[in-house]
Amino acid sequence: MKAHIVVLPGDGIGPEITREAVKVLNTIAALYGHTFTFTEYAFGGASIDAYGVPATDEMLKACASSSAVLLGAVGGPKWDNVKPEIRAETGLLALRKHLGVFANLRPVAPHPSLTEASPLKSELLAGVDMLVVRELTGGLYFGKPKETRMVKGVEHAVDTLAYSAPEVERVVRLAFTLARNRKRKVTSVDKANVLESSRLWRKVAGQVALEFPDVAFENMLVDSTAMRLVTSPASFDVVVTENMFGDILTDEAAVIAGSLGLLPSASIGAGGPGLYEPIHGSAPDIAGKGIANPVGTILSAALLLRHSLGLEAEAGCIEDAVHVTLDEGILTPDLGGKATTRDVADSILAAIQKSVAQV
Repeated sequence: MKAHIVVLPGDGIGPEITREAVKVLNTIAALYGHTFTFTEYAFGGASIDAYGVPATDEMLKACASSSAVLLGAVGGPKWDNVKPEIRAETGLLALRKHLGVFANLRPVAPHPSLTEASPLKSELLAGVDMLVVRELTGGLYFGKPKETRMVKGVEHAVDTLAYSAPEVERVVRLAFTLARNRKRKVTSVDKANVLESSRLWRKVAGQVALEFPDVAFENMLVDSTAMRLVTSPASFDVVVTENMFGDILTDEAAVIAGSLGLLPSASIGAGGPGLYEPIHGSAPDIAGKGIANPVGTILSAALLLRHSLGLEAEAGCIEDAVHVTLDEGILTPDLGGKATTRDVADSILAAIQKSVAQV
C-alpha cells in the first residue's frame, strides 16, 4: 500500500513524540511492504510564530488531500494571551472542521501491569474496556454567536450551544455500529433535564437505537456518568456524547489508565482523511527533556493504520508491541519509571521487529 501522511508536530513535546511515532510507521512500512511518505507542517503555536496564524491555508489543503494526519499537541502559555481567533487551539478546531471529522474515538483500557498507576482501586479496573465517541464539530465550541460584549455598562460573555438532528444522528449511529463489534452496549450521555439541545440529543439517540435491536442502550445524565466512571467504569462499553461533555469525560476516563500519556485518539468523518493524536496536551514544562511518554502517539499511529488505511494486522502489531514494552517495565516518569522517550520507542520498535520475524 502507498499512503501519504501529513505530520503536524505542534508545540511543546509534540515534535518529540511524533518523531518516534513516525519511526514506528516507517518500520511497519518496511516490514510489511508498504510505502509511506510524510510531509511536516508547522501547526498551532509554532505556526503562529512562523506565519501569524495557527493553521495556514497551505497546511489545511495538504491535510485534506492526504491519506491521514498525525498530530502531536498544540498550545502552551506562550500563546495564551494572543487574540482568541488566533489561539493555537483555534487552529485545531479549524483543522477538524476542514477535514469534516465529526467523531472522536477514545479507547480506554487500563494495562494490567499498570494498575498501581491508576488512582482507582485495582478491583474497579477489572474488565474496563470502553470506547468514548465524542461529537466533534458542533455544540458550544462552534455555536454562534460567541462573543463578549457590553450590555448597559456591564460585560457579558455569550456562547451558543446548538445541534441539529442530523449531527446527532450520524455520531450516534457510528457509536452503535462500533458497539456491534464490541460488547454491544451504548450509553448516550446528555443533560436532558436542563438543556434543550440535550433533549433533542436524547430523542434522536432513542430513534437510532431502534435500528439496532441487538445492542443494549441506555441514556445517562452527564453528572451521573462522571460519577459512574470512577465508581463502576467496567459497566461501560461504548459511550457517545456531545462535544463539551465528551471533552471533559474523556480526560476523566483517561485517569483510569494511569496517565494521559498512554491514550490515543482517532477523529474520523465520512470517508476523508482522519486525524490522529494523543489525548494529552503539549506539556511545555517537560518539552526538550526527552522524558515525554510517546505511547499515546504511537497508539494513535496504530489507529491511523486501522481506520484510515485499513491495515488491521499492522495496527495490532503496534499495539502488541506496546503491551510488551509496558509489561517489561520500560516506563517514562509519568508512570513511575526512568526510561526516556527514545527508550520506550526503541523498545516498541524492537518488539515489532521480533514479532514480525517470528511470523
